[in-house]
Amino acid sequence: MNMHSSLRGKLVGVLFILGATTVSIAAAQVTDAPLTAGAAIQRIIAATGATPPPNTVDTIKAGDPNTPVTGIVTTFLDTYQVLQQAVAGGKNLIITHEPTFYNHPDDMTVLGDDPVQAEKLAYIQKHHLVVWRFHDTWHLRHPDGILEGVIEEFGWKPYQSSSDPHLFTLPPTTVAQLSATLRARAGSRLIRVVGDPQMPVTHVALLPGASGLKMQVKVLERDDVQVLVAGEAAEWETVEYARDAAAQGRHKALILLGHEVSEEAGMQYCAQWLKEIFPGMPVEFIKAGEPFWMPDPQPAAK
Repeated sequence: MNMHSSLRGKLVGVLFILGATTVSIAAAQVTDAPLTAGAAIQRIIAATGATPPPNTVDTIKAGDPNTPVTGIVTTFLDTYQVLQQAVAGGKNLIITHEPTFYNHPDDMTVLGDDPVQAEKLAYIQKHHLVVWRFHDTWHLRHPDGILEGVIEEFGWKPYQSSSDPHLFTLPPTTVAQLSATLRARAGSRLIRVVGDPQMPVTHVALLPGASGLKMQVKVLERDDVQVLVAGEAAEWETVEYARDAAAQGRHKALILLGHEVSEEAGMQYCAQWLKEIFPGMPVEFIKAGEPFWMPDPQPAAK
């Protein structure tokens, strides 16, 4: 090998090393680029393995998707107080299961020029928050993310049916005992019950949220369901159906936990799940809390 060939080889080697270093630096720059809200949302959707349905409500309700994420908050519903807690904790991607602006599609024209709605939006904009709803796709995940979290909270996994995730065979109890247990495990102030409190129970169905009259009644019609545990129901619909069924001597009862109480654990579970998807990213569950409270009994006025 002559001197020129040797020099040429060394030069090629140096250029190769420099080129590899350049590629390595470029890759590091891509890796170190801040995670935007839009990119985080796409990663979450992909991780569910589900496809959002047409006209999904799982959209950004307020904020810029290009905003770098400083931390993630999950919640059943992004109340004004939840937003304030998120800001105080330095987290700006808010993942809410239910609507931000008081109606299912978050259509702000429904209330028009409303001061409460306007102030909530202004707060989100002032603090550069990004609010994204995670409803349809979280339910479509297998297993359903909300149902999975609620089952974990209730401790019902060992009793779950292998053929239908909404059905459970519990150790013998009564409607009253079951209601008290659920209230304690969910930390609820108030749940409502229809039916005989002393009725024996082993077979229970669980439908968190607002599943509607047809689904709730179809479940109560089943021979292998004695009690339906649900989130909420219109008082002239499933509530009265359950009352009539009990009056007819049918072995049926209805326990309404409240929409928030019946689904909040699913968003706590979501926070645990997201920590695996975003290692190193601050992720926090903030409890919205049930909106209702019970007044203390007062003596009747004389």
